[in-house]
Amino acid sequence: MCFLFFGHSTVIEPLSLSSFSLLLLTFFVAVIYSSVGHGGASGYLAVLAMFSLPVAQLSGTALVLNVMVSSVAFWSFYRGGHKLPPFAWLLVAASVPFSFIGGALTATDNSYKYLLAAALVLSAARLAIGQRTSTVESPRTPASFAVAGIGSSIGFLSGVVGVGGGIFLSPIAIFLHWTTVKSAATLSALFILVNSLSGIMGRAMTHKLIVTPALGLIIAAFSGGLIGSYFGSKYFDGTFLKRILSLVLLIAAFKLIWASLGS
Repeated sequence: MCFLFFGHSTVIEPLSLSSFSLLLLTFFVAVIYSSVGHGGASGYLAVLAMFSLPVAQLSGTALVLNVMVSSVAFWSFYRGGHKLPPFAWLLVAASVPFSFIGGALTATDNSYKYLLAAALVLSAARLAIGQRTSTVESPRTPASFAVAGIGSSIGFLSGVVGVGGGIFLSPIAIFLHWTTVKSAATLSALFILVNSLSGIMGRAMTHKLIVTPALGLIIAAFSGGLIGSYFGSKYFDGTFLKRILSLVLLIAAFKLIWASLGS
């Protein structure tokens, strides 16, 4: 079965497993990740791999779900009054070309993944035990060169690892006081959306986009994204969002370690 995507024929493989557990876990991942403005790619990759989906389908399916959920998250947080910082578009523009470069590379050194996982665990701990911060804290205005440098670095790292980049951007933006916690969620959602679309386009143009066309997965991710981003943008305070984000980082770290052990 094929369809045209950016002028290229892309193969869609059928989903052989329609387990309720798979749909439930996909929904849960979408709820947790979208509540902090993330798309959930690392979570979807872990869940889909648990259910033995063909490896060729994993990244394409995760990226499509990532686009859906990050779109919903961005809309919810932005509509909730948590605006983008003025440097957002510079950050995004700097990341896209480097995510292409990173995606073209293959990280074969497991020590790299272990170090990255350790960094995510430390970030999670810092967010979980950090001092309580107000949602009206005054963000700092970063220098343009710092924004461009961090955007390109995160874009490259995201391309290598195969995620949208929110797991790196959110803690950095919060630690450096570039945004409030909820504005960081809006910024991360936009960043993830653009970089995920970039990844999909790159795979489609090289005939490597293989997606699992399961309506149940789409419904589970979309509904989870709606619920998670709604509560994250309206009802969760900054401290609670930091605790959820720390959980997201731990899940991403576990996924990296798991991938290393399985390689």
